[in-house]
Amino acid sequence: MIEKVRCAEKALEFVEDGMILGLGSGSTVREFLKLLAEKAREGTEIVVIPTSFDTHLMAVENGIRIADLNEYPEPDLCIDGADQIDRDFNLIKGGGGALTREKVVASASKEFVVIADKSKLVERLNIPVPVEILPFALGFVRKKIEELGFRLNLRESKGKLRPVISDNGNVIADVDAGGISDPDGLEKKLRIPGVIENGIFSAEMVDVVIIGKRDGAAVLRK
Repeated sequence: MIEKVRCAEKALEFVEDGMILGLGSGSTVREFLKLLAEKAREGTEIVVIPTSFDTHLMAVENGIRIADLNEYPEPDLCIDGADQIDRDFNLIKGGGGALTREKVVASASKEFVVIADKSKLVERLNIPVPVEILPFALGFVRKKIEELGFRLNLRESKGKLRPVISDNGNVIADVDAGGISDPDGLEKKLRIPGVIENGIFSAEMVDVVIIGKRDGAAVLRK
């Protein structure tokens, strides 16, 4: 937990008064949001565009102003976590099921800063890739995924039978593709009609990665 706090503290240094801030989801982002709330209470003016209902609620509970991309189509900064980060800054995201909104907000923002503890750094991406699927298209998408030689697993959660449903009302599943040597290539293959979005975030989207350590945080740039 301390590593999550350390990278959140460092990310807070990127936040300036008057910023429009895209905000992701997950446990590391929650630590960042706690610190952001303190900064707001001290007088810093911040507007947040949340990417999940959980982040939205936490921001509201802390008195932070909420907006959306209709009001601010180009946020100044996006802060979000990652499930894995490879040596080239490619990401896998979507463990919390908010991958579509996260990718939209990250793409819309002027700068995208990823915060994570050091366990998320890997040589090569190798965990299942989250996908958000239109329920109507699930059978077709499963067939196309299997034709690619991959396996599609519907997402399950504690206390709830599958499938997990996203904030957008779609099905969340995970594609087991093994070790991923070509993230951009796989991302393109997963653009199947009926797949709303997939959890591969290409390195070209990422501006800064902040890795939390017990004694501080490292700021990595390409």
